[in-house]
Amino acid sequence: MTQPPFPAIVALADAGAEPETYRPPADRILSGDPVQSVSNRFSSADGRFNCGVWTGAVGSWRVVFTENEFCQLLEGVVVVKGDDGSERRFTAGEAFVMPAGFTGVWEILEPARKYYAVYE
Repeated sequence: MTQPPFPAIVALADAGAEPETYRPPADRILSGDPVQSVSNRFSSADGRFNCGVWTGAVGSWRVVFTENEFCQLLEGVVVVKGDDGSERRFTAGEAFVMPAGFTGVWEILEPARKYYAVYE
């Protein structure tokens, strides 16, 4: 009896799907032109877990997180300001989690690139 094939391992650094480019909704943009791209490299069967590579241009916009997101910043500088008054600066090499329910502002000071893993 043959066994079904094992699922393929996904390396985020490998070439993936062509990135999709987008911008935050116009009413959320606070400064600059924060054009972004995402190349999703993996999605779970139920669609609740996704991961891949994201890039963002200099600018800032309001965010509302409905999902939990792990971020590993590969390039750039990002400042995240919470509506609760908190503020964190992240640079290339740092990792952090954006929890579901977070509201505030994302500001990209230098063009950024990150690995992301999102659980909705």
